[in-house]
Amino acid sequence: MSFESRFSEQEQVLLSSLPTLVGSVMTFAEGSGMSTIMEMMASSRTMLEGSKQFASNEIISGILPNMTSTSEAMSEAKELRNKVQSHLKTHEVDSKDELMSQVLNDCKKASELLQAKATPQEAEEYKKWTLNIAEAVAKAAKEGGFLMFGGTQISDGEKKLFSDLAEALNVQRSLS
Repeated sequence: MSFESRFSEQEQVLLSSLPTLVGSVMTFAEGSGMSTIMEMMASSRTMLEGSKQFASNEIISGILPNMTSTSEAMSEAKELRNKVQSHLKTHEVDSKDELMSQVLNDCKKASELLQAKATPQEAEEYKKWTLNIAEAVAKAAKEGGFLMFGGTQISDGEKKLFSDLAEALNVQRSLS
């Protein structure tokens, strides 16, 4: 069964928007200036790498744009962006704190949904993929330095957020 036939439209929006939102909240956990750009690029890159790393996962394949056609990929990416924006508008998210709270809540809902409707392997891979995005963002740039010099690779705020995301997804994984 395909992604579209296994999940309702609302469930598809939840599963489709979560990886993007996880990357966004991790970007804004400590980000500033040039590091934010590097973190956003890491989020997009890691998200798209999911199609190679988890090629047989129907959920991930159903979410990611078809990269064989540039125009189709652009159209699908725009559709995904619209779904994410609609999801946030539906939940009246209009601050950084509300976004973090919503994403953690969405992680819990996604974990429950995957347990109910996905195979154990699909669920594990989806969660791993989502946390890979958060990890890539956290490691993309140093925090707290000046003009990319000094600072720490992974801030305490990023470690805490990653831990909260993993817990909400019901996964034992930490960021070091």
